[in-house]
Amino acid sequence: MEKEYWTHAIFPLGFEKIPILNFPSISLSDKPTHKTRALARATQDSLRTHHDQGLTAVYVGGWSCGVPTYPPQLSRVVGGEDARPNSWPWQVSLQYSSSGQWRHTCGGSLIEQNWVLTAAHCISSSRTYRVVVGRQSLSTVESGSLTIAVSKSVIHEKWNSNQLAQGNDIALLKLASSVPLTDKIQLGCLPPAGTILPNNYVCYVTGWGRLQSNGALPDILQQGELLVVDYATCSQPSWWGSTVKTNMICAGGDGVTSSCNGDSGGPLNCQAANGQWQVHGIVSFGSSLGCNYYRKPSVFTRVSNYNDWISSVIENN
Repeated sequence: MEKEYWTHAIFPLGFEKIPILNFPSISLSDKPTHKTRALARATQDSLRTHHDQGLTAVYVGGWSCGVPTYPPQLSRVVGGEDARPNSWPWQVSLQYSSSGQWRHTCGGSLIEQNWVLTAAHCISSSRTYRVVVGRQSLSTVESGSLTIAVSKSVIHEKWNSNQLAQGNDIALLKLASSVPLTDKIQLGCLPPAGTILPNNYVCYVTGWGRLQSNGALPDILQQGELLVVDYATCSQPSWWGSTVKTNMICAGGDGVTSSCNGDSGGPLNCQAANGQWQVHGIVSFGSSLGCNYYRKPSVFTRVSNYNDWISSVIENN
């Protein structure tokens, strides 16, 4: 068995970075190849071609979840790229008020017309929040974009800000008013409860976070392709070791593309065999060594572990 060397810290991926605990160091070998990525994409494309299941999305007022009016352009640019406008219409910007200005701090996903899914570590009881929906550029007041106050936040009862690696980094934000669904504002789908994605499944992380460690903050919504790293791999000592738990998803770790500061709370979007996009992950934490560090994939809260909790919160609030 490989020995674990505890030398570095993990960080939540909001803008205020606080070291929580250590993780194992790594050896640089066996990087994923272009062939691995190509095979993963081909497998998924084949599944979608041969599974004529018909969309099982929930339709609200004629709009289905997880099926954007403007489908994302998945050109697989290494290191991330500008997203096609309104192609991730459930993506929100979570903002807080500071000295009379609103500041982007985290991402989130609109999962009901008055509920947003985000990360628990994004929320502070001392702050006033709002969400911006239907937005591509944070600095531009765009037609069809809306800003809604957050009236209530519900953080998972087992979340502990001093124990980020225990998981449960999930929160729901109730909006002061319901959001009308349009071609630019649509709901994200939750995956079926208990769903576990296979190794190398192709997903996309989206957000307004930095593209690389200490890099500039983008004004335009970004998307980046990430391959899922299964728990058996991600929990190996040379990866994340015992830091990662089964209530999390690892994705990335190729040393090229990752989530980064400001992406916290945003979605890991994965396409089902029927073509529907599902929010499988909530950006939670990454490595103190940098956002794009080899064998330190981005770590997400696994949404399919929390379907019952999500339903209960919405029903009781």
